Amino acid sequence: MKISDFQTKDVINIVDGKKLGQISDLELDLRQGRIESIVVPSSGRLFGWFGGSTDVVIPWKNIVKIGMDVVLVKLDDVRSYRQQDEVETTTYEYNRQYRG
Repeated sequence: MKISDFQTKDVINIVDGKKLGQISDLELDLRQGRIESIVVPSSGRLFGWFGGSTDVVIPWKNIVKIGMDVVLVKLDDVRSYRQQDEVETTTYEYNRQYRG
């Protein structure tokens, strides 16, 4: 599966049935060679241009199912926001490197 395949899928929280948005980024642990989390822009942003700089960061362990059109996640507290500049040194963000 390519990253572009992830970015076209809607992310749905199975706890409340709400659509959180589409995946904008993946956080990778290069040392372990695995995906740590998916990043979904907060609902106040439009293509990353307008609004605040907070994202919903969803740990990989919270992903329930990846389907053809959607990614189902289980989040009890959707207010798990993180400022974009709080990136750990072991994490590599795909879009910032390759999408400019």
